[in-house]
Amino acid sequence: MSRILLIEDEEAIRRVLKKILLEEDASNDVQEASDGKQAIEVFGDGAWDLVFCDIKMPHMDGVEVLERMMAINPEVPVIMISGHGDINTAVDCLKKGAFDYLPKPPDLNRLLSTVRHALEKKTLVQEVKTLKKKVSKKYTMIGESSGMLELRGLIEKVAPSEARVLITGPNGSGKELVAHQMHEQSVRSKNAMVEVNCAAIPAELIESELFGHKKGAFTGAQKDRKGKFELAHGGTLFLDEIGDMSLSAQAKVLRALQEHQITPVGGDRSIKVDVRVLAATNKDLRKEIELGKFREDLYHRLSVILIEVPGLNDRRDDIPLLAQHFLQQIADDYGVPAKTISVQAVSALQSYDWTGNIREFRNVIERLHILGGSEISATDVSTFARK
Repeated sequence: MSRILLIEDEEAIRRVLKKILLEEDASNDVQEASDGKQAIEVFGDGAWDLVFCDIKMPHMDGVEVLERMMAINPEVPVIMISGHGDINTAVDCLKKGAFDYLPKPPDLNRLLSTVRHALEKKTLVQEVKTLKKKVSKKYTMIGESSGMLELRGLIEKVAPSEARVLITGPNGSGKELVAHQMHEQSVRSKNAMVEVNCAAIPAELIESELFGHKKGAFTGAQKDRKGKFELAHGGTLFLDEIGDMSLSAQAKVLRALQEHQITPVGGDRSIKVDVRVLAATNKDLRKEIELGKFREDLYHRLSVILIEVPGLNDRRDDIPLLAQHFLQQIADDYGVPAKTISVQAVSALQSYDWTGNIREFRNVIERLHILGGSEISATDVSTFARK
């Protein structure tokens, strides 16, 4: 069922449009407004999936109504209709946020096609919002230990700036979460955050991955391809496991950071890029520099701000909160009720040596959720935690 608002001063036209919309889908909830002022009141009182709005109306014309509706909720598609075919007015409406513009009397096929596309767009917008919420929850930082409070405080200070950040910490400690929080709390949050796992990309492909390539640049380059730097333009580029990047690629990354431009592999023209770079590694880059495996000048470019993420062994006080969080998350993923966990079981988990950190801990909680009792006990922990 879709909630549709018809804003039209001529009753006969409202009646025809309503009949068409109900014949298309009898479950549609079609409401009417006879003038602009009434329309704004009705629009502000409910959640709408689609609006039809006439342009020439008494008291308030449709263009002003459109502007006010866009200010209230710009995600609702609005189809403007008018018996006065004026291309300038149509363009003006589209610029101000209208989904489409239809002349009176509208062609039936075009009308229905526009309605379907508008409702599909509204559904897609809702799905994207839901997905973003899920992603945001995925990267929630759980914990109230002194180390986590200090970490969150540092993120709040640094995130709004444009400073490059180097995030260090052991494998599985949550460096990716820190990067996502940095992006979400930054002025670039409305734009993309593009991630590159430098350890997962072969050395011979890393430059193409980062900077893109031109057709024919190498065997298999069958068409032009944008690199991650270009895709992250206006947003954030997260270089994970940067300690595994080849020296050749490091030199090009350094140039990109210095000059704010890149050159695709096989290309002869530079491309301007505006990205904020966050990098992460589990390696001691100072030692890598001594061994000649990492450029010192790149290290200094990346480490304007250094953030060290504590391992789970250094924040055992957070284990009760983490256990509850992951139990609920896993239950939501499986579509089942969340299990509880006993105080004794939590205490047993706090005594373990978590060399794999948060990643290992979540895997253990998932195993306990599957194999343990309705309330996870200390016996469950000793039986299943380290299988």
